[in-house]
Amino acid sequence: MKLSIVTISFNQANYLERSIESVINQDYPNIEYIIVDPGSTDGSRDIIEKYRDRIAKIIYEPDQGPGDGLNKGFSFATGDIYGYLNSDDTLMPGALKYIAEQFENNPSVDVISGHAYIVDKEDNIVHKVFSHPFSLASYAVGCCVLVQQSTFFKPAIFARIGGFNKSNKLCWDGELMVDMALNGAKFKLVRKFLSCFRIYDDSITGSGQQVGDKYREQHQKIVNKILTAGVKPLPRKVEWLLTRIKDPLSTIDRVIDGFVHKKRLV
Repeated sequence: MKLSIVTISFNQANYLERSIESVINQDYPNIEYIIVDPGSTDGSRDIIEKYRDRIAKIIYEPDQGPGDGLNKGFSFATGDIYGYLNSDDTLMPGALKYIAEQFENNPSVDVISGHAYIVDKEDNIVHKVFSHPFSLASYAVGCCVLVQQSTFFKPAIFARIGGFNKSNKLCWDGELMVDMALNGAKFKLVRKFLSCFRIYDDSITGSGQQVGDKYREQHQKIVNKILTAGVKPLPRKVEWLLTRIKDPLSTIDRVIDGFVHKKRLV
């Protein structure tokens, strides 16, 4: 089973090498790695060239944003399973071998998601972030998240929906999962930490772009898509509770991690 991993990179030289090495140093032999760089000027391309012999495809051309860049990358992918990693995030050792085994053992599943560690600029683990059992109803009321860095999917479902919405510049990953679900994808959640999600001042999450007006506007468009499809969410508190009941062990982990994180801040 071949795994195709795409990394989009734009002026992330401070973290890019760590991301690349986290992919090419996996203990899984059949990896197709694709990197897309629309025009970095900070030395990122020198780092990419350093690893050219370990990268299946490098795309140096302008794009219209992250979704467009990812679509370009996946247009060259030939793997049985797809995943994508931002150039400031990393995969955990053994992640791809584990994912390949999960898809082998669950042939009817289209999308598999795990959990992640949140790390700072120096790779220190700050706390954990958890994926939920995916539900369109819960997503519509803000109670469901899949960690993008720890989510992998089959090419057939990606092709069926036409890839990423390139006009979505802020939550393209969430819209991809919604589009897959609306097109009949079968999801599976695994209790495994598969990646590290880096949050810092200049990242989309760290800069607060995910709570701004533009983000809310884009998110509402996705919610409208769900509602138009006939999905009728229950009240938010009920959907929140149902999501946690579906995965009680991760819910316990969340409580423990929240307590530990709060203790660190005191």
